[in-house]
Amino acid sequence: MTADERNQLFETLPVRQAVRRQIVPAIISQMIALIYNLADTYFVGMRNSPTETAAVTVAYSSFVMLTAISNLFGVGGASAIARALGRRETGRARELAAVSFWFGLASAALFSLLFALLARPILYLAGATDATYAATIGYARWTIVIGGPFTILNVLLANLVRAEGRAARASFGVSLGGVLNILLDPLLILPRFADLGAAGAGIATAASNAAAALFLLLSILSRRGDTALSLRLKDLRHTRAHLRGILAVGFPSALQYALTVVAIAAQAKFVSRYPTEAVAALGIVKKLDQLPLYFSIGVSSGLLPLLAYTDSAGDRARRRAAFRYGCAVSFGFSMLCLILFEAFAAPLASIFIGDPTTIAYAASFLRRMVTAMPLMSLAYPMIIQFQAMGRVRESLICSVLRKGVLDIPLLFLMDAVAPLYGLMWVQPIVDGVSLAAALWFLLRIQREEIPEK
Repeated sequence: MTADERNQLFETLPVRQAVRRQIVPAIISQMIALIYNLADTYFVGMRNSPTETAAVTVAYSSFVMLTAISNLFGVGGASAIARALGRRETGRARELAAVSFWFGLASAALFSLLFALLARPILYLAGATDATYAATIGYARWTIVIGGPFTILNVLLANLVRAEGRAARASFGVSLGGVLNILLDPLLILPRFADLGAAGAGIATAASNAAAALFLLLSILSRRGDTALSLRLKDLRHTRAHLRGILAVGFPSALQYALTVVAIAAQAKFVSRYPTEAVAALGIVKKLDQLPLYFSIGVSSGLLPLLAYTDSAGDRARRRAAFRYGCAVSFGFSMLCLILFEAFAAPLASIFIGDPTTIAYAASFLRRMVTAMPLMSLAYPMIIQFQAMGRVRESLICSVLRKGVLDIPLLFLMDAVAPLYGLMWVQPIVDGVSLAAALWFLLRIQREEIPEK
């Protein structure tokens, strides 16, 4: 994307059109990513084995940690790059991209190595049992140890490409991996083909993320003349000038995902005290409630560069208009999901498994957890706006409130008040608290900006 094209997108294109140009590709890529995550559960569930379905559920909490690392450098780097472009500092944007990429790659390799060494205690802590461990490590070995670096680079590079306005290119890369995963899943999982079960799902995920990361990497390297991104090693000499700023903005997002790992693992651990069918049901529900979650993440990811660029350029009216429109889209979709999930909870659960006990648990869990969706659909864009503006304190507090401070105490409390089923009310409660805090911060920021109009 040339500088003129980028400036037109971020500065002069009508706000709603500019927002759609950014969020529609991001939403599409998130939906495809969701489909291939659902595909793992769906095709493993076709084996009608609660043990293997539970294995995918238990490993998922560690898999989310990969997103935390990618967001540390992806969200932090994308925000810093877009703000630099808003100030017309293209050279600085290239330096920021290089620092984000190489430190993200190093962190990915380190995390995969540490997980390989500590896999057994980590997975048991996350809810694995003697009955599910073999299937769980078979899935985790491919998705986290071998495929982990590719997963991190896939998300990180998509954020960097999106930061300069090339949302469609980022979307194509992520979607490429998703489509490949969907094609590979039945071939590797089902008995009529390779019959690898949960391990086959892991292989499909690793291969698809490797393909997506390679595409995005080649996309950057092949367009050196008309891109504001650089992956040159020599730009690492600017690490001292840029790394702290990248980490400061990316840390709240990374921490939120890291604490999500703790929250998911803790919830799975609580549920693991109940029948295996309940654990499998929780995994199915966690897949279903990702539909509005991924949609809101897509909206937020697409908004981030536009919000950061306009705020840095001093066009706060355009930033606020873009933010409002993005929130309206996110909230509208979440309300649609709320209605559909409440009405069709059992049929939706039965898509993934035929076991009637598991379906009954899943339908009951889903009807409770779905109430968090409208709250979450507004909380995510608000946190992203704080990150786009470089408001580290506000984004950090809201992120920690949403995942971390309240989850564990509430799990103990709600399980005591309503055993098993009370655990499903924890997420709606914490999302409500996080949204209230975000609204309070937003009102304060708006009051600060009034004199500057």
